[in-house]
This record gives sequence, structure tokens and C-alpha cells, in this order.
Amino acid sequence: MAASSRAQVLRLYRALLRESQRFGGYNYRTYAIRRIRDAFRENKNIKDSEKIEELVNKAKVNLEVIHRQIS
Repeated sequence: MAASSRAQVLRLYRALLRESQRFGGYNYRTYAIRRIRDAFRENKNIKDSEKIEELVNKAKVNLEVIHRQIS
């Protein structure tokens, strides 16, 4: 994975965790954090750049969903 791609993924991971911390309900918050961590751990060994790009786009959509839900 290229350094810029790695940095982009790490920024996205942090943004997802940061946004999920803003959920009001404890159960929603812990579930979201657990799902984010599990998904990134599950996909950490993927080397295919197309698959990585697909997962990054999916995570960006999920970030927007989280942002809308907490606003």
C-alpha cells in the first residue's frame, strides 16, 4: 500500500472513531466503535489496490451516515 493510501486510511479510521464517540446512547456508541475496529482489523492485510479503494469508499459513505445520525 502506498504511503498516501495508508495515511488516507488511517485518517478515515480516526475520523470514524471520532464521530462514533459522539453517539448519545452508550449501546450505539460501543457498537459503532466495535464494528469500526473489527472491520479495519479484518481488512488490514488486503493488498489489492482496487479492493482497498472500494473499502475506503464504503467507509466514507459510512462516515457520512454516522455524521448524519449524530447531527
